[in-house]
Formats: sequence, C-alpha cells, structure tokens
Amino acid sequence: MSFFIGFQPVQRSLRSRVFLLPMILVGLLVLHSLLDGGQTANAQDGATAAAPLKQILDQVWDFELTEYPQLATDVGDPRGQDRLAKQSLADYQRRDQMRAAFLERLLQIDPLTLPVSDRIDWDLVVRKLKSEREDYRLKLHLMPINNREGFHIGLPELPRVMNPDTVQDMRNYISRLNELPRFVDEQIALMDAGIEAGLVQPAIIMRDSAEQAGAHVVADPKQSLFYKNLESIDKLDKADWQQIEPDLLSAIKHSAIPSYAKFQTYLADTYVPACRQNIAARTLPGGKAFYQSQIRKFTTLDLSPEELHQTGIRENARIRREMEQIRETVGFEGDLPAFIQHLRTDPTFYPKTAEQLMREVSYICKQVDGRLPTLFGKLPSTPYGIRKIPDYVAPQTTSAYYWPPSTDGTRAGFYYINTYNLSSRPLYQLEALSFHEAVPGHHLQLAIQAELKGLHPLRRQSYFSAFIEGWALYSERLGKEMGFYTDPYQDFGRLSMEAWRASRLVVDTGIHALGWTRQQAIDYMAENTALSRHNIVAEVDRYIGWPGQALAYKTGEIFIRKQRQRAEEALGERFDVRKFHDVVLQNGSIPLPLLQAQIDQYIDSQ
Repeated sequence: MSFFIGFQPVQRSLRSRVFLLPMILVGLLVLHSLLDGGQTANAQDGATAAAPLKQILDQVWDFELTEYPQLATDVGDPRGQDRLAKQSLADYQRRDQMRAAFLERLLQIDPLTLPVSDRIDWDLVVRKLKSEREDYRLKLHLMPINNREGFHIGLPELPRVMNPDTVQDMRNYISRLNELPRFVDEQIALMDAGIEAGLVQPAIIMRDSAEQAGAHVVADPKQSLFYKNLESIDKLDKADWQQIEPDLLSAIKHSAIPSYAKFQTYLADTYVPACRQNIAARTLPGGKAFYQSQIRKFTTLDLSPEELHQTGIRENARIRREMEQIRETVGFEGDLPAFIQHLRTDPTFYPKTAEQLMREVSYICKQVDGRLPTLFGKLPSTPYGIRKIPDYVAPQTTSAYYWPPSTDGTRAGFYYINTYNLSSRPLYQLEALSFHEAVPGHHLQLAIQAELKGLHPLRRQSYFSAFIEGWALYSERLGKEMGFYTDPYQDFGRLSMEAWRASRLVVDTGIHALGWTRQQAIDYMAENTALSRHNIVAEVDRYIGWPGQALAYKTGEIFIRKQRQRAEEALGERFDVRKFHDVVLQNGSIPLPLLQAQIDQYIDSQ
C-alpha cells in the first residue's frame, strides 16, 4: 500500500508532509503533561495564554494556504485557485525564514500554561515547523521527484481535485494550466541545483521517469488527462462550455503538453544521466545523520537502524511459524517455499479481468462496512469510492493506495486498485489490502480526523506516518475480530501482507545503513513474502527512493498493539475495544509517544 497524496510534490503537500521533526523527545513525563492537568493555571489563565497561540496558528495556516494554492484547493479555501505554488530557490529560502520566525514565537510560549487541547496544538505545530526546517537544511527540496512521487505523476489528477463545475472554476483551472511552463522551469532549476550539490536520486529507480512524463505528451489535447479527467463538464451550461472549451484546449496544447515534453527531455538527457549509481541514503551528503533523521521523521521514535533491522527479523520468524500452520491446514505437501511458489504461480489465485478484481474489492468493502460498529463507537460520515490506478503510473506503483477526502466535505475519499499485470494481483490478499486502504484502515481514520470538531485546521491536516500507516496495518488484523479470514488462503494473504511490512524493516535499513545491494533486498523479500516478482521489484525500488518511509508501518502497528495489550491487562473485564479505538483516533494523527500518554490517561480514567 502507498499513501498517495494528490498532485503536489511530496515536500509541499501539507497532507503528505510528515509533521515529525528530529527534535529530542522530552520524555513521557512531559508528554503526560501535555494531556493531563499537571501544574496548569486555572481555566481563565489557560484561556489567556491560549490567545497568542491561536494567533500564531492562524498565521501559520494562512501562510500555508497562501504559499501552497494546491493545499487551499484540497481544503476548500478559495484563495489562489488560479495559481500553482512557487518553487524557486528563493521561495524556499523565504519560506524557511518565515518558519523560523513562527517557531521562535511559539517557543516563547510555555505549553504547561495552556489548556489541554491547545498543548497538543502547540506540540504538533512546533514539530511541524522544525521538521520543515530540517528538510530545508538537508536540502530535500533539491530532490523534488522520485519514481513514485512528484508533479509529473500527480498533477494530471488536478482536474479531479479541483472538480471545476462553474465558468469561474474552469477559468481558474485554465490559469493553472498556463502556469505549468513557469512551474516546470522551477522544478528543473531545483533539480539542476541538486545535481550540483550531489543530491540526486539513484539511477536505477529513475530509469522510467522520462517515460512517466512522456505519457502526457499527446498530439490531441482531448486525449490528455488534463482534459479527460474533467468529470464535471456536464454541470456547465452548454453555451458556457462552447465558449470556454477552446481556451481549455489551447492551454493544454500550448502550456501543459509542451511543459511535459520539456520535462521529459530534461529527464532523459540531463537528470537521469546525472543520477547516482549507489542506492544507499548513507552515501548522500550528510550520510548516516541523514538516514537517522529520516528514521526519526517517519517513526516518531529514536531507534537505530540495527534495532529496526532485528525487529523485522524477529517479526518475520513469528509470521513464518503462523504461515507453516496454514500450509499444514490446507494440506499442501511441500515445504513453505514451495507453498509460496504455488501461490505465486497458480492462476486460480489471480483475477482474469480488471472487472473481476474491482468486483471482488467492492464486495469485500461492502461486507466490512456493516461490521464496523462491533469495533468502533464513532464512525465517519464521509463516504469513499473505489477507482483503478491510472494507467500512466500503474506499472511503477504498488498494489493499491488511498486518496483522502477533502476536509470541506466536497470530495469523497478514494481507494485506488492497481489493475495492471493481473498475474501479480493475488485475490487471496484482497481482504487484508482492503482493510488497510479503506475501512477500518486509512479511510476510517483519516475521515474521522477530517471531521473532528473544534480542532484547528493544522491539527486536522496533521500526518504522522507511524500513526497513520501503523493504524492501517493494525486494521488488517482487525479483520479477524470482524469475522473475516475464514478462508485459510485469505488468512495466509494477511500474513504475507504482514511479512511484507516486517521485511521492510529489514530491507530499508539493509539498503540505507547496512550496505545491502538491490539484489539482496529483492532476494530477502522473495524468501520472506508471497509477493509476486513484479511487486517485489516495485517495492524495493520504492524503498530506495524514499529512505525511512517504509519503516513507519510495522513500527506503528507494533506500538499500537502494545498499547492495546497494556490497556487490556490494566482494565481486565472493563476493557472495551470500541472505546479503546475511539480513544486512539480521537485526536487525529499524533506522534507515537503522545499516543502512549493518551492511552495512559484513558486507562487511569476507567
């Protein structure tokens, strides 16, 4: 699974940006003080102290919406709907200076003088600003794309995100298309600076990038996704559409298509030849410290690569024992590797058509919708849909991903399924995959977060990979509690998905800290999961291009399971799984140490 966020480069999307920074955690005692009353002054004093905090948070939010018009679109804010974000080196420097000023003002506030909810706001926004400043210090903006993320992949979804259904909306959309030449030139300038600084992606993962961009270089503007992805044309008056369509086609023909053609040529002739031959993050400027910063960012914990590596090995050993039990249950006569090979190669385990795959997914999702009340007291009202992953990105991406709803309620969430290369899309993994991407995984958690009342918009937009991906992986196991996985092959699919995430701990650290080759990583995944060869290669290349991100899933899931175990042991018969889940989700996405303090408070209150 990949948490694919919209059409903005990953560093600039507030929803895809991870709000954790490489700051020293102050310990659970202080984290408890963020949730408990501690030495807080009376309510009147707390409200007085909160006033300057709210002012700063409002200014940070205004700054984000102004600087990133695509974010404004995503949350339903009207500003900047005719613009794309500015991406020059000077813009990055200016934004860093603004964040430094915001951070200085926030650090002048003592969080212990604030009401409880405001303390969490303070903590998360301080983390966010420090994280963004650390990213700037590490010059991550000089690597704005990889094999899975970047404007060249995401921007063609712009018409679906904007969903223009009025003349003014369409004019704004056309203006954005006409901004593409400037936007692409700025991206190229960033990447040129990255080449000069030695901050480039590994060549092995960028080999198809020019082809990805070239998919949008078409002769007929009406065949462009910038046209075909417009889904609300029928809402426009026919006369208005006849008047505006020529301007739209002109913008696609003279701005969008030439910009993508220019970027395709740049990738093929300049960037890819300059990419590095090594694959490890430790070989980048800053080396070991760079990778450690990514571990802290994506796990929200101070863990060493060696610790994470060994955790993955232990988890895989446990999972393998459970896999052996299922092999025996179904009566397969060979050993486990032979059983896995059987699952990889027997065509009965794979869909024959894309339509069959989509039907199976839809059926599973409809079944689980009706069983959610057994595990949750609070459910979101925002719906979700199911879509195919676009053809132009499907060969290079993973089995599925989720696109969250807009926070203003005008766009549903979407669970995207990869229908490319059906022989690599096993039906026996669909239950676990759907629980992860839709409900009770990503959609349930992120829709609840978007619907939380009384929270500052910055809180509703927070994204901590370890929490969000950990929750989604934890949700796969919840299928058992809802009566799924009755077919032993589906249960094996769940274990294979879990082994996939455990293997990420081993492979990501192996590649970026322990000197592993790409082939070593591929071989380890092949030996420890039932993933197809195609999926394994795509996954390993993902880890190469996104150091540390893959560590979030298993780290977060183990952490959440431990919190549940603590609560069950402490409360005994008083433990209510519905209440526990509501508590986990009640503050949205938060760092794992703060979640632990939150569960401590829940236990003490029962």
